[in-house]
Amino acid sequence: MVEDGGEEETEGESGEMPAATAAPPLQRCNGFLPGKEAAGGEEQPAAAAAPAAPAAPAAPEAEAMLAAGGGRIETRLSRRRLAVLAVFSCYSLVNAFQWIQYSILSNIFAGFYNVSFTQIDWLSMVYMVAYVPLILPATWLLDARGLRLTALLGSGLNALGAWLKCGSLAPQRYPITLAAQAVCAVAQVFILGLPSRIASVWFGPTEVSTACAVAVLGNQLGTAIGFLLPPVLVPNTPNDIDLMAHNISIMFYGTAIVSTLLFFLTGVVFEEKPKYPPSHSQAVLQTIPPEDYSYKQSIINLFKNIPFVLLLISYGIMTGAFYSVSTLLNQMIVTHYEGEEVNAGRIGLTLVVAGMVGSIICGLWLDYTKTYKQTTLIVYILSFIGLLVFTFTLDLGYLIVVFVTGGVLGFFMTGYLPLGFEFAVEITYPESEGTSSGLLNASAQIFGILFTLVQGKLTTDYNPRAGNLFLCAWIFVGIILTALIKSDLRRHNVNSGIMNLDVKAVSGDS
Repeated sequence: MVEDGGEEETEGESGEMPAATAAPPLQRCNGFLPGKEAAGGEEQPAAAAAPAAPAAPAAPEAEAMLAAGGGRIETRLSRRRLAVLAVFSCYSLVNAFQWIQYSILSNIFAGFYNVSFTQIDWLSMVYMVAYVPLILPATWLLDARGLRLTALLGSGLNALGAWLKCGSLAPQRYPITLAAQAVCAVAQVFILGLPSRIASVWFGPTEVSTACAVAVLGNQLGTAIGFLLPPVLVPNTPNDIDLMAHNISIMFYGTAIVSTLLFFLTGVVFEEKPKYPPSHSQAVLQTIPPEDYSYKQSIINLFKNIPFVLLLISYGIMTGAFYSVSTLLNQMIVTHYEGEEVNAGRIGLTLVVAGMVGSIICGLWLDYTKTYKQTTLIVYILSFIGLLVFTFTLDLGYLIVVFVTGGVLGFFMTGYLPLGFEFAVEITYPESEGTSSGLLNASAQIFGILFTLVQGKLTTDYNPRAGNLFLCAWIFVGIILTALIKSDLRRHNVNSGIMNLDVKAVSGDS
């Protein structure tokens, strides 16, 4: 186990600084939990939009706390942060694998359980349905009880759902597998909102976007493996149900063992926060006492933030469209390429792996340029173009074309996911990252349910092109909403303003 006491790196910043330059003013703070993000706050004044301006006096609460501590704050990077990120990414991977493992074998599971395709689609949509009513309690728990407990709940419920599936290995046990999938869906509620929180609490300002992208990448990699592995483990054997049950059991038991191991690793690795804050924005938040914290006020502040509301809708549209395409990919492929279940999985793998590459590139680009709105808008437009190309080439009869267009679509569509998280954190600072991310995911689940139902109906009654054009129309709406978002990078302004002052101070001392 790595001890934080051995930390050395300071993220290229001065380790200490005078209290007077610790933070630009925050118009209102409702209080913060120890070591956690702000729960209340409104739009910052114009000073936040000009990081090069001289630093204003620190917020009264922060100034008092810093003065009590000797007037200085210290930022360091913990070596444990890499282990935290790795373990989270792995159990997020397993949760995503369990989400998609039914849909990519929809025709096989429909035959095994003797149910309709719609009932198999609900094994994926239950993830979306469970998220919406549970996201507010889950984000409250994250703020009130902390990162470690939330991580343990997500990992533990993920393992429990995996073991319950092992009891559904018979054709008449569809209700059991649905109940088990519902448990995994509840686990997802405690997983999807954590990437931006882990990145902010554990990583420095020059790596925070990349860390968020890596955390999201774990979920994407799980979806990729979910596209690739189930068709290999469970080939279609409609004339031998016993063999089919045996093959499914290999997949279910293997998933349960891996998820249990990751639950124990979560208990060993996860801590609430590092010994020292990794950035000045986190240091400022940690100086504010918790007495006035109001989760309700935090939610109200977020919905009063017009740029965030626009991002909330546009993120829901894009991510909901991705969920719908992923859920219905098997049906789209086998409609035009009968008997190609394995290649349908490979196409899904291509889509997600390309998206993982897109996520990492976008994260690195954001850390380097901080061009959040521009990057988000460009990726949105390219996703729209990619879906149009995928739609009109799907029925050409050449699988290689579908592989290429699916890869291009995935690169931009999946690569958008961490962009939305990080953009939301920037325009809502000092609100809690867990709350803003949770609301974004809730929007994605709502749109995902609606899109999957409507696109599935259009695909069944007409053809896959009709369903995909429906998604294209909505993504075009999302482009317009993204263009209307005002880019107010509050967190970046805090970090960059302080860092600039540090550089001057060091030069003067020299």
